[in-house]
Amino acid sequence: MDATVQKITSFLKEIGINTIEKELPNDTFLPGLALSNEGILIDFNKLLYPGDILHEAGHIAVTTSEDRKKIGTDEMPKDWPTQGDEIGTMLWSFAAAHYLEIPLNVVFHSNGYKGSSDWLIDSYKENNFIGLPFLEWCGLTFSNEKAREQNAKAFPHMVKWLRD
Repeated sequence: MDATVQKITSFLKEIGINTIEKELPNDTFLPGLALSNEGILIDFNKLLYPGDILHEAGHIAVTTSEDRKKIGTDEMPKDWPTQGDEIGTMLWSFAAAHYLEIPLNVVFHSNGYKGSSDWLIDSYKENNFIGLPFLEWCGLTFSNEKAREQNAKAFPHMVKWLRD
């Protein structure tokens, strides 16, 4: 396991997201990765992009604790993740990469994000945090304004990593 993957999986364990090594079929949405109500399933022989682990973790993190139990089951709503969830997931992934000091192009690699990885990286570097109201609404972080009101640190600092 390379150093980046080790850093990511150790962080996820600390915040309560399980990573489970498992052989996966070739038809997963992201190579070598799948989500379940137990955590992130990883097939290290098929994993192409270590940063995708953080993205998948973001889906778990921004999902309510009640719905996390349904991930990978027939009980999960068919529209999950929603577009709002996806935007929040990307910003959560940015915060995690920032916290772990992982280069943004590892998470937002050129073969993902429908060709918008450079645009996302540039937006985040310019403090254009698309999805911040969602993460704040979930109780995960504070905008600059709310941080001043709360005498707290603002995004990309996270108050907590998992939604209740």
